[in-house]
Amino acid sequence: MIAFFTVFYSRINSFAQDSRGELFNSGWRFHKGDVKDGEKTSLNDKSWRSVQLPHDWSIEGPFSNEWASGTGYLPGGIGWYRKSFTIPAAQKNKQLYLYFDGVYKNSEVWINGKYLGKRPNGYASFYYDITPHIKKENNVIAVKVDHTDFADSRWYTGSGINRNVYLIATAPVHFKIWGVAFVTPSVTQGEASVVVDAEIRNRTDADQKRQLIIALLSADGTMVANVEKGINLPVGEMKTRVTFTVKNPRLWSTTNPTLYTLRMSLLSSGKVTDVIEEPVGFRTFAFDSQSGFTLNGENIKLKGVCFHDDAGALGSAVPRDVWERRLMSLKELGCNAIRMSHNPHQDYLYDLCDSMGFLVQDEAFDEWEIGKNKWIAGWNVGTPGKDGYNKDFKAWADNDLRDMILRNRNRASIIMWSIGNEIDYPNDPYTHEILNTGRNPQIYGRGYQAGYPPASRLGEISKRLVSVVKQYDTTRIVTAALAGVVMSNTTSYPENLDVVGYNYQEYRYEDDHKQYPARVIYGSENSKSYGAWKAVDDNAYISGQFLWTAFDFLGEARAWPVRSSGAGLIDMAGFPKPEYYHRKSLWTDEPVIFLAAAAIEKNVEGQRKYHRRETHWNWSNQDSVLVECYTNAEKVELFLNGNSLGIKQLSETKDKILRWKVKYQPGEIAAKGYKANEMINEVKIKTTGNAAQIAMSVDKKVIVANSDNVAHVEISIVDQQGLQVRNANEEVTVTIDGPGVLIGLESGSLDSHEDYKSNRRKTMNGKLMAYIQATGAGQIKVSAQSTTLQSNNLVINAK
Repeated sequence: MIAFFTVFYSRINSFAQDSRGELFNSGWRFHKGDVKDGEKTSLNDKSWRSVQLPHDWSIEGPFSNEWASGTGYLPGGIGWYRKSFTIPAAQKNKQLYLYFDGVYKNSEVWINGKYLGKRPNGYASFYYDITPHIKKENNVIAVKVDHTDFADSRWYTGSGINRNVYLIATAPVHFKIWGVAFVTPSVTQGEASVVVDAEIRNRTDADQKRQLIIALLSADGTMVANVEKGINLPVGEMKTRVTFTVKNPRLWSTTNPTLYTLRMSLLSSGKVTDVIEEPVGFRTFAFDSQSGFTLNGENIKLKGVCFHDDAGALGSAVPRDVWERRLMSLKELGCNAIRMSHNPHQDYLYDLCDSMGFLVQDEAFDEWEIGKNKWIAGWNVGTPGKDGYNKDFKAWADNDLRDMILRNRNRASIIMWSIGNEIDYPNDPYTHEILNTGRNPQIYGRGYQAGYPPASRLGEISKRLVSVVKQYDTTRIVTAALAGVVMSNTTSYPENLDVVGYNYQEYRYEDDHKQYPARVIYGSENSKSYGAWKAVDDNAYISGQFLWTAFDFLGEARAWPVRSSGAGLIDMAGFPKPEYYHRKSLWTDEPVIFLAAAAIEKNVEGQRKYHRRETHWNWSNQDSVLVECYTNAEKVELFLNGNSLGIKQLSETKDKILRWKVKYQPGEIAAKGYKANEMINEVKIKTTGNAAQIAMSVDKKVIVANSDNVAHVEISIVDQQGLQVRNANEEVTVTIDGPGVLIGLESGSLDSHEDYKSNRRKTMNGKLMAYIQATGAGQIKVSAQSTTLQSNNLVINAK
């Protein structure tokens, strides 16, 4: 069976969800705790704290085991935000919309004391028409955020207005927000046919006539297509359709993410009254139950990763530049696909995926009508809670799913809509008698649990959710990530989906492929083991995999004091772990060679015990060390202080990792990789001296004073020769002079309870990441000091 889709895609303006929008992030005041009459304009909020949005109050801490392990032992609570503003002359007589990219959670919004509405879902984007309530002079927006049920998630969510806010100003006759859809019934390299559907609002009190002009521009500004249409607009809303063709379109792909600009204009008497511009792209994709996934007719594997939307010290209020740097590291890894687990993410993340060439699975829910286990005292420890989205699912699921699709349906990157993650986790909450038999991984409890909700509900609810998706977009596939396939196979759940995601169930691929030959199967969540990748690489019918996870993240923690998950290829500071290089050797053709080592001990039974892989060569003289080499070279020779320890062939390994057991000697461990007997790369690790000084580097010498722009300052502990001391854990203090601010300091530690808003932190593996933003123009001096090490500083220029 083939599920085939050919679409004309767009990317919403990188500045906002709507190109008519302006950032509305400054000038807000914040109070943590409930406030009586917090919505009233007469309230005196001068004592409230000034904050710049996005803002996450949970990350301000403190960490405490009175909170939940699932959400990182950080507090929830209630918070209020207020903003006073005056509408500029240019926006008078305009239709004004207040657009929130996301507020976690249970947001309630007022303007000038008038109640606009509530949105329970903390990941949903939403907007309100504030035009009827605007005053000529001072206006006051008030937002109440209620995250009282802090143990409401299996991972860290943050609290507050933790995403961008926009003010969108339009003419009374205008394109509706999220009201444009782009589809191409056919795309070839020679020609693409295009269908554009637009919803237009007429907020005047009389019928109107407008000229609709649709222009398509290439990256260099060349006009590719230009279509005009006269339309009559009754009061209220109407839809109109325009079709045209594009000759020789350049196709969007993961290696060449070519984008065009679509400009849509409404004209009255020859004057432009409303205009939207959106980057767009052309491509085709297909999923086939026998041959897997194709993009533009080329068969490729989805080399995917999953991630949540926090970034350690920054919580869930993460600037665009931080995610751009993270995505660049994934490109270098060989990654071409991203699963937005397990909810819609920040708007700019999709912009980046469009422009950088990532295929995206956008996901709506982690639970449906009944709450999953939310661990409070540690993962699988004690009694779980059941708070969460389930409370609002019945009333809000259809709207939340609709808005996720309308918000993102034109993006070049998105190929899949997921209606759920592990909803079928056995006995959490659904059950079936088949759990008494066979092999059932990831099972909560033992076997069938009488009294739990029946698995048949999976089929009933999924059918409804799929119909909601198809109502708003038929150009992409609908999927879900299944954790209990053996149970779901007794229901209609898998058959309701276009393609079926399997979480950690590679062992089922072969049997289910035979039993359900029309089913399209892929790995929706997978371990980082070589065996999990081999199950994809060796089977043409498996479309790809999504590793859990790309980055370490807050929450989903073990028992206190651990407060974060270490599941990532990259730590919370953005530094790659040894596993990163193993995956890079599997996913890229670029020559890779990397060394890691672990001490070998014997336990009481005399069996060898291997510790965590480290990237230093500073061991005890009595240590026996396991040295691992991650490479895609044909063979590697290992050297200790210039003496060969032998050559090993990659083809002779079971997991594509070369290993040597070495008696430690200080000095240098080195590896040389060969292909066809020619050395293609080498790597060396030297024994270092004691920590002596601080080294600093920055990814940008110049930054712009806005909330998106961030300079990443890497702080390293080095010895007298300048070699990084990778086992150094020294406290470093970072100070800023000039028009800049330190917004976060991250080591990557999973169990540190240091204050994330402090300018002091201990290094981990001899490193720290400092995030710097500009507050104005001038020179920003960043200094790093320690009581025992030589200090250092650098200068960043701010515009």
